[in-house]
Amino acid sequence: MSKLKDYRELQHLTQEELAEKSGVSVRTIQRIEAGTPPKGHTLKTLAKALHVEEKNLVEAAQADQKVNYTKVKVINIATILFILFPPLNIIIPLLLMWIFKEYHKLSKQIVSIQIVWTIFSVIAVVLTALTRNWFWLPDEIVLIVMVILVLVNVFIILANAAKIDKENRLAIQLNFNVI
Repeated sequence: MSKLKDYRELQHLTQEELAEKSGVSVRTIQRIEAGTPPKGHTLKTLAKALHVEEKNLVEAAQADQKVNYTKVKVINIATILFILFPPLNIIIPLLLMWIFKEYHKLSKQIVSIQIVWTIFSVIAVVLTALTRNWFWLPDEIVLIVMVILVLVNVFIILANAAKIDKENRLAIQLNFNVI
């Protein structure tokens, strides 16, 4: 059941009355109550009409989404297949999110981890390459750093896959989403 419907019924409003009060069409209210998350102006208007915070309607909409954990695991494991080609370890999971229509917090978090990890890895490799001469480090240090970064990323992906499999959540996650 949609939280929009809960808030609407708590105020003893019909869909038509909420539509009139908010200026949002009845059809849009029906779609939101059926599971489509409200966005932008619609979200603000409905929250204002119901005297609730916007985040309550958004969190409720995200909680109402059905999560297909098998597809989430595929999105997560797909990142490992392209780990040596950094743009693809972001693009392929994004493409799979779109194909599977898995736009919830868990999928976004998987892609966000790969985006942050890719940026961090590029910076780490560049800094290692630039500073190796300053500290008289061997030329192989850049390769060693790259291998370590790949292995850590594999660990993150596998740890998240195991936690998705057991508890339907991520073992390693960020406090924010990039997408």
